[in-house]
Amino acid sequence: MLDTDFAPVDPNPRIAFHDYALDLSGFGQALLNGLSGLHKAIPCRFIYDARGSALFDRICELEEYYPTRTEIGILRRCAPDIARRVGPGAQLIELGGASSLKAEILLDALERPGAYVPIDISRDNLRSATRRLHLRRPDLSIHAVCADYAQPFALPPIEGGGRRLGFFPGSTIGNLQPDEAVSFLTDWAARLGPGAAMVVGVDLRKSTAVLERAYDDAQGVTAAFSKNVLVRANSELSADFNLDLFAHRARYDVEHGRIEIHLESLADQTAHVLGRAIALKAGERIHIEDSYKYSLAGFGDLAVAAGFAPEAVWTDPDQLFSVHYLVTPAALRNS
Repeated sequence: MLDTDFAPVDPNPRIAFHDYALDLSGFGQALLNGLSGLHKAIPCRFIYDARGSALFDRICELEEYYPTRTEIGILRRCAPDIARRVGPGAQLIELGGASSLKAEILLDALERPGAYVPIDISRDNLRSATRRLHLRRPDLSIHAVCADYAQPFALPPIEGGGRRLGFFPGSTIGNLQPDEAVSFLTDWAARLGPGAAMVVGVDLRKSTAVLERAYDDAQGVTAAFSKNVLVRANSELSADFNLDLFAHRARYDVEHGRIEIHLESLADQTAHVLGRAIALKAGERIHIEDSYKYSLAGFGDLAVAAGFAPEAVWTDPDQLFSVHYLVTPAALRNS
């Protein structure tokens, strides 16, 4: 549905909020399902309430956490080239647009951007970010979409003939298993349609020491971020997790090229969620997320498998991170 109350008081409003009224009550059932099996797991998307999002913003500012500042540096250097490739009037569609910081780098470079479409599951953060961007860019047409970008939904109709440019920064693609990443990109190639392009931020493989420091900082911010899913459970589901009995663990699996993040139980314990007892043994782990790291060639192969054609890639001098410009075959033929 279209939440018209979101639009500013203006005879020609430039922003609209498309609210797909996500039912987040599934948190409780997902928690019970994930903690009832032999291999316990909680989907990482449930970390991101207001507190979780604020903690992630703090992570991005940590000295150990190189991805955000490195990607921003790359984007600032390559944005003019992206703008040249995509052409005037582009419709910038950001997956995970609760913060427009990186998108604004592209918007600054694009020639007469036709529209900005941020898509994010966090309704309050999306509203706040969209209002802030509108104040800075009152002439930009903004269609904010509250939705899970991994689920089916219709993109809002947007006037203008510029190319669609998908934007998926932050190496969020790494949170998907490789086969899931192929399916995800295949789906978005179809959603963006013929003649589209997509910019994807991808973290690169590197030393175990650098990676594990990035995901287990000395200040404990990443640990607080992981534990936030338990904080949410206690607050929203009247659960009784004792946070002091859990430790954040981040380990790099060199063979599979992924950081594996778990919460480890420090003692035999029993917690209660929605009236159900959840028993954990000392040393038992709850899987929170994986973060896959790729080689340049490896991600290129994955993009090809999804139906995209890799056209350009940019990295930093230390080869820590990469930004990929992908196009559909139709866009490649017409460029």
